[in-house]
Amino acid sequence: MFTGIIEEKGEVVAIDQAGGGALLSVRGPVVTSDAKHGDSIAVNGVCLTVVEVKDDVFTVDVIRESLDRSSLGGLDQGSSVNLERAVRADQRLGGHIVQGHVDGTAVLLSRDPGENWDDLRFTLPGPISPYVAEKGSIAIDGISLTVTTVDDDSFGVSLIPTTLKLTTMGERQVGDVVNIEVDVIAKYVERLVVRQ
Repeated sequence: MFTGIIEEKGEVVAIDQAGGGALLSVRGPVVTSDAKHGDSIAVNGVCLTVVEVKDDVFTVDVIRESLDRSSLGGLDQGSSVNLERAVRADQRLGGHIVQGHVDGTAVLLSRDPGENWDDLRFTLPGPISPYVAEKGSIAIDGISLTVTTVDDDSFGVSLIPTTLKLTTMGERQVGDVVNIEVDVIAKYVERLVVRQ
């Protein structure tokens, strides 16, 4: 489990295609400081399992399912990625409950820079739409954010300077694809209601 509070921006140092999936190597001095084989690290919001750590670089296996359902398949050597280690039970939950199980992808439609924050608007894929609510939580590339506006086919978020500086959202351009994870509580509520 994660919180959506990004610990650092990492850099992809290698992507090796392997058996339909890939081996992804990422430089991240903060997340590798105590990482070991078997640990979970979220890369742009996708929970991945560490298979090797060498100096400040960790390597993870990425299965075909993850490449197909997320934006990880579009990464290149040198790409910036958001990194977060799994939350420990004795930590504060600073963002919201993020599983690292991406529900789909969205496209950045517009970016409106402001004096103190930027407003961003993203597509809202139909299967995800019922779970997105104004003032609700959403994870975009692993970042815990609050939905500011929502309509039938798009939603908006506002980003403060800290988020713009410390995550990949400051680099995102119109047309970029991002990973989306909706609030897990909404999915469980829907399942309970539908079963009754």
